Amino acid sequence: MDDAKTRSRRQILEVAAELLEREGVQALSTRSVAAAAGIRAASLYQLFGDKDGLLAALAIHGFDLYLAQKHTVPSEGDPVEDMRRGWDAHVGFGLRHPAFYLLMYGTDRPDRRPPAAQEAHELLLAFLHRAAAAGRLRVPPGLAAHLVLAAVTGVTLSLIGTPEGERDPEVSSRMREALVAALTTDAAPAPEPALAARALALDATLAETPPTAVPLRPTETALLRDWLQRLARQDG
Repeated sequence: MDDAKTRSRRQILEVAAELLEREGVQALSTRSVAAAAGIRAASLYQLFGDKDGLLAALAIHGFDLYLAQKHTVPSEGDPVEDMRRGWDAHVGFGLRHPAFYLLMYGTDRPDRRPPAAQEAHELLLAFLHRAAAAGRLRVPPGLAAHLVLAAVTGVTLSLIGTPEGERDPEVSSRMREALVAALTTDAAPAPEPALAARALALDATLAETPPTAVPLRPTETALLRDWLQRLARQDG
């Protein structure tokens, strides 16, 4: 795409984003966006294809906004506190940008997930691997990521669907704390860490270590990680 088309596309997206946030997705049509942008509908079709293409581009724009916010959330050094801060930032984004959030998560289709959505998931997974390496997770990082995402999106969508004056401010914090209790261990390490916790920590460390730094063949590393993951699934 040449520079002129890139600029036009960006300008139309900015207009569409403003319309989306002001009036909601129901008010969004190719005609309304074209009129607001001061262009012909045919020009919009050339850049986005149809309304579905425009909505997909807006969802990507929403994930870009979300990631920009995510990168500004500072780490406290404590994985559990970071989980709490990440949860609150996610819910806060959804409540500030409900129309975007519904596009991003309310109509999610695995075959049409934008790269930015995968990047957001990888950020969550990387954080959970660090928590596991610190001995703070009770379950494998992959499972924890699915549980966190299911819980936080469910809470956010529920709050968005509730009139602002009727929202219970404790819903998000109670669900967050229930999840933290289910997924994490106490900050003070036990004198003798459970076998499952040790296995989780070593598996997470191996996942972050470059293959060239591991004195094992790739097949041996894969076998070791499989054993560690089996041990991690035990209750200890």
